[in-house]
Amino acid sequence: MRAVVCTRYGPPEVLRLEQMETPTPRRNELRIRIAATAVSSSDCYVRGLNLSFAYRIMARIALGWSAPRRKVLGMVLSGQVDALGPEAGSFKAGDRVFGFNRHLFGTYAEYVCWPEDGLLARRPAALTDEEAASIPYGGLLALHVLRRANLRAGQRVLVYGASGAVGTSAVQLARHFGAEVTGVCSAANLELVRSLGATTVVDYAREDFSDRGERYDLIFDAVGKRKSATALRHCERALASGGKRVSVDDGRPKLLAADLLLLGELAAKGEIRPVIDRCYPLEELAEAHRYVDEGHKRGNVVIAVAQGG
Repeated sequence: MRAVVCTRYGPPEVLRLEQMETPTPRRNELRIRIAATAVSSSDCYVRGLNLSFAYRIMARIALGWSAPRRKVLGMVLSGQVDALGPEAGSFKAGDRVFGFNRHLFGTYAEYVCWPEDGLLARRPAALTDEEAASIPYGGLLALHVLRRANLRAGQRVLVYGASGAVGTSAVQLARHFGAEVTGVCSAANLELVRSLGATTVVDYAREDFSDRGERYDLIFDAVGKRKSATALRHCERALASGGKRVSVDDGRPKLLAADLLLLGELAAKGEIRPVIDRCYPLEELAEAHRYVDEGHKRGNVVIAVAQGG
């Protein structure tokens, strides 16, 4: 099979397309023929190890010192179950599935073997593989944060970084749950965020949302503290009494297969819309990483995985 491997930590050029042996599923595993994956900011952090010194040391210990031990990166997929390992029975060969695995990676390839009891769900027929691959990363993280914050109908929510993978999901999910949403993003993305359900949109380059005199029950940092620390340093003055500030970086998210199924159903019904910025073929994965590194993507950057032998 074809796969893109991470030869060492560094810039996008460390990603190389190679031929690898097609994996064989082990006990309770599924082999999935991948149709589409996506490049997340987390993928780029792993590849580039663009972290503080302390976190970089911890990441090397956890992931591999000079290069990732799991050299095929990629956390999300949409594809078709190709083979079952011994005792696997939750899915059958031919099932179309989508899913997320932030520990095993492996989706920058034509095939991967994942545990059947992981974050996998059947892909709704109404969704394309590209759309389905755009859902798990941002959708699961946004849903976890909103649930952890006890979001309720009628609350006022501000999403900072409303045009990214997590942000576009957060805007739509908060609206779906009955909140009034304000989205903060760049001028180029104001109309996109408004089309996703934000009642108010704010261009962060021209206006500090904390100076607007509005008060929010929840301020959701959807870009992460490494990028948002300066911009959100005065956000407490925009919180209503009893309001909360939460970040996608807070804690270790508990992600559930049932939530993946829910997100798929909402997308199939048109309640949420997978947002795709660009789509690259597998052989241009390094270029896709280069684009995500620029920090201006809208929603998701998808990889169409050509099927080979």
